[in-house]
Amino acid sequence: MGSYYIPRNLRGETRILYIFTVKSLITTIAGALIGSVFLFIFSLMGLSIVGIVIIAIFALAGFGIGAIKIPTLGGIPITKKIGGEPLSEIILRWIKFNQNKKMYVYTKEEDKK
Repeated sequence: MGSYYIPRNLRGETRILYIFTVKSLITTIAGALIGSVFLFIFSLMGLSIVGIVIIAIFALAGFGIGAIKIPTLGGIPITKKIGGEPLSEIILRWIKFNQNKKMYVYTKEEDKK
């Protein structure tokens, strides 16, 4: 058997500030914007520190949604189906699945003899 050239995937995800990809940066900003609503509410009550902590929690959750890929683990059956997929795509697929409110009812047909 001869050897042959396997091209590398040179187009990786673009990194911003070394840890952020474009998608993870967008989801982090979206999480921080959601958290800023809570900062506004808590700052009206004089608890701005609590609001800042909530912004950090939402931003971290947004970063996780944008950056984490589910690993393929042999011992856990569900990871065999979704292993290697980004968490954001799994969440979007789950939302689309739950939006379908159609219900299909199958009735058992009687045997005619």
